[in-house]
Amino acid sequence: MKKNTKPNKPIVDHIYTADPSAHVFEGKIYIYPSHDLDLEKISNDNGDQYAMEDYHVLSMDDFNSPCVDHGEALHMKDVPWVKQQMWAPDAAYKNNTYYLYFPAKDKDEIFRIGVATSSNPAGPFTPQESYIPGSFSIDPAVLVDDDNKSYMYVGGLWGGQLEKWQTGKFNPDAEGPAATEPALGPIVAELSEDMLTFKEDPKEISIIDEDGNPILAGDEDRRFFEGAWVHKYNDYYYLSYSTGSTHYIVYATSKNPKGPFTYKGRILNPVEGWTTHHSIVQFENKWYLFYHDSSLSGGLNHKRSVKYTELKYNDDGTIQTIDPYK
Repeated sequence: MKKNTKPNKPIVDHIYTADPSAHVFEGKIYIYPSHDLDLEKISNDNGDQYAMEDYHVLSMDDFNSPCVDHGEALHMKDVPWVKQQMWAPDAAYKNNTYYLYFPAKDKDEIFRIGVATSSNPAGPFTPQESYIPGSFSIDPAVLVDDDNKSYMYVGGLWGGQLEKWQTGKFNPDAEGPAATEPALGPIVAELSEDMLTFKEDPKEISIIDEDGNPILAGDEDRRFFEGAWVHKYNDYYYLSYSTGSTHYIVYATSKNPKGPFTYKGRILNPVEGWTTHHSIVQFENKWYLFYHDSSLSGGLNHKRSVKYTELKYNDDGTIQTIDPYK
């Protein structure tokens, strides 16, 4: 299935796709989205309306080419430990292997991070028997750094269960910090050389303001909610993420992949639909933002569509804020 793609338009419209992780592999643009099923669901803060079951891989030769749907790359029925809700994935390349990282609820309905492998960036992917030991929450994003070290970033509030892990163990009754306390940050862990396990215990990332003060939980315009993504530009690490309830994509920068990260500003203003989730990729000397909205479904929060637009930097390394509908 193909569709001609234009900026700010859905790159495919025969299925609903969301949470795009875009990469350049083998000289092409590959997009690893989640797949919203065309079902009617009741929305709640746990995200039960997002009942996704599988992944499709999309690709484009360039930004003037049609988008190709390579079909089902992985289904939850093929993953022994998964019970439900295969949410936003990411992919990475190392060791002559393509890795697909994905969150899903295990048999105890606790979100874990799984990994599957393929010799082809389009899949199909073969899953490991179990999830990554010590993994939790949602929205994995993997950075393979210039020194060949690899880092996974994860985390999401509310339905993403991040609040439940503040003690290092899952507490189903745990709540987040008070509004006047530091916000919870995303989690980072260096991956082992084989990309299948953590090399170290996951640690929380600190996000601070320009004065070095932590972003507070009540600062919903700036605090981390979900959808972390890390890319490098001019030797800085850029951590971008969704603010959730205020619907922005914002970013912070650091000289260290584990932070602390200093908040810098907004990348994307709110889109139609409740969630906002993105990735940033360089292709042929330009940078692009991939994201989703609910315009194709008429605003249904659980039926989203992937889009893209060019992303531009200022001379000082700050990112120009994008209005998705201009």
